[in-house]
Amino acid sequence: MTAESDACAVAHGAPEANPDARTLVAVFASPVARYLLSYAADLGYHTVLFEPDAARATDVESACYIRTAMPALDKTADVVVTDHHRAELGPVLRDALAQDARWVGVLGNPRHKGPHVSALTALGVPAPDIARVHRPVGLNIGSRKPAEIAIAVLAGLLADRNDKPGGFEF
Repeated sequence: MTAESDACAVAHGAPEANPDARTLVAVFASPVARYLLSYAADLGYHTVLFEPDAARATDVESACYIRTAMPALDKTADVVVTDHHRAELGPVLRDALAQDARWVGVLGNPRHKGPHVSALTALGVPAPDIARVHRPVGLNIGSRKPAEIAIAVLAGLLADRNDKPGGFEF
């Protein structure tokens, strides 16, 4: 079978011959995290919410694992910080970057400087590690609502995993 016919068979419900393990860790409970985790589960991700404040983890489906400490991250893990206003931003990113995550990103408006840079610099994180943090994240589809943002983020992660630029050019 060719790669194209394999993809077609999967699209029609056949199980993947060699599925890649993948984990999505949404950091901080938020409306975007709720959609992100739900849609990611539908895409076959193992989903985890990392929310240091357990009292805030009430707006997320129970289909994901909820952790109040950073889970172990390996090369299957994509980490998306869904709230860049939280005081824990620097330590959370530092801990994620110290592990072997495949991809780490922070939601935010690309017209504004990312607060993660100063937070990580203040913690002594080396510049090359800070540069590993993606911002903005997702495809530029004009997302405004939490569900749209989640779709854009997941589309961007899928494009990155498949070594594709995203968009409509093939």
